[in-house]
Amino acid sequence: MTTMRMTLAALGLSAFTSLALAAGNPLSVHVLNLENGLPSPGINVTLEKHVGQNWQPLAQGTTNEQGRIAELFPAKQPFEAGEYRVVFKTGEYFKKVKHDTFFPEIPVIFEVKQTDQHYHIPLLLSPYGFSTYRGS
Repeated sequence: MTTMRMTLAALGLSAFTSLALAAGNPLSVHVLNLENGLPSPGINVTLEKHVGQNWQPLAQGTTNEQGRIAELFPAKQPFEAGEYRVVFKTGEYFKKVKHDTFFPEIPVIFEVKQTDQHYHIPLLLSPYGFSTYRGS
C-alpha cells in the first residue's frame, strides 16, 4: 500500500472513530479554516446551558488534529431540552497561528428540543468571517 493510501485510510478510520464516539454523546463540534481548507486544531471551546438569566458552564474541550471535539457534552449528565451556547475561542487560536482576526470568540446559541438526537455544530472559520449550521 502506498503512503498516500495509508494516510487516506488512516484519516478515514480516524473520522469513522470520531463519528462512532459521537454516537454515544449528544454533542460534537468541528472547525474548518476556510482560508486554507484545513481543520483547525487547538481551538478551545466551552459549552454552557441557559438557566434563568444566566449561562451555566457545563464543559470545555480543545479541537483535535481534525478540528473536532467528538464528545463535548459532559458524560453521566442528562441531556435536557433547553437553550445551549457553544463558544469557540477563535482569538486564542489565531494568536497561536500568528494571524489577525476580527472575532476573538464566536458564540453559537442553539435550542435542543429532541434529546434523543445528536447535535453537531460545525464552524467554517476565516479571520474575518464565519458560518455555522446544524450538522448531523
